[in-house]
Amino acid sequence: MNIIVLLFILGLVFMFFEVFTPGPVFGILGGITLMGGIAVAAMTSGVSGGLIAGIVALATVSATLYAELVWLPKTRFAQRFSVHSTSGTTIRQQDVEADAVVGKTAEALTTLAPSGYVSIEGHRYEAFCQSGHAERGAQLRVTGLDNFRLIVTKI
Repeated sequence: MNIIVLLFILGLVFMFFEVFTPGPVFGILGGITLMGGIAVAAMTSGVSGGLIAGIVALATVSATLYAELVWLPKTRFAQRFSVHSTSGTTIRQQDVEADAVVGKTAEALTTLAPSGYVSIEGHRYEAFCQSGHAERGAQLRVTGLDNFRLIVTKI
């Protein structure tokens, strides 16, 4: 009986550490340890002992999952590790017509290696540099338009 309780406690400790570590290693170890406890209970107490141990294991795993996914994220402890604000910037690329930008001069807002951001007449666009690498502040010429970005080359 002591080995069964010890395996269940060890399984719950593994499940506890699974919540705070990346990857499934501790969760798998906890599951294997709980199954070991069920197997020992079945060998020592027969089928009814294994069934009771299985029900207890299922209940503890369910309670652990509830605590991990529902209760824990609402605690003050978990709130310290959560993101509460955003940068406030937009990610959406401006809609642009090819004839409105092709042939215009652009300034590299970021290093293009080969992708980055450029400015044309005060508007920010994502761009791809056909010449390869372009330093921040480099003067570029728009040569075309890809799906969601401008195609630029060094002047």
